Amino acid sequence: MLEEQELIQALKNKSTQESAFRSLMSLYKERLYWHIRKIVISHDDADDVLQNTFVKVYRNIDNFKEDSKIYSWMYRIATNESITFINKRAKQKAVDITEYQQQLADSLHADSFYNGSEIQILLQKAIATLPQKQQLVFNMKYFDEMKYSEISEILDTSIGALKASYFHAVKKIEKFVTSN
Repeated sequence: MLEEQELIQALKNKSTQESAFRSLMSLYKERLYWHIRKIVISHDDADDVLQNTFVKVYRNIDNFKEDSKIYSWMYRIATNESITFINKRAKQKAVDITEYQQQLADSLHADSFYNGSEIQILLQKAIATLPQKQQLVFNMKYFDEMKYSEISEILDTSIGALKASYFHAVKKIEKFVTSN
């Protein structure tokens, strides 16, 4: 496997770009899919957003400044693509983002690609009630087990603000779960 620096150079070289990009996709496709899926909830939508993410990565690799890890850069693109996607969908349905995400969480029972238990569905419904930033921070910290420093790099937010967001998210989720 290529070291990250070698992979980046191969991605930026037109003669090795295709094979390097295939390597990049195989390395990160699953992790990015699950990150996106936690935001957009639907499997089909997650696939669409993942595809859009990789298209953006491919088209913009020459703009990657290498001041962060390539995964952090791709994670930021995936996060932004996911947020743009759900905001657009909510607007199309003429509902606010929280209401749209609640509808998505309520539809998990019918999703043949979701095989979570009742408590996992309840957790997803609780997460859907959170403000968007708290959702992102909670998902990255709780599910992806990311360090605050990594989340800070991706969301461009201070570690102190992230800790506060996570704390508030946990309290709101606990309250939701105990009252449902």
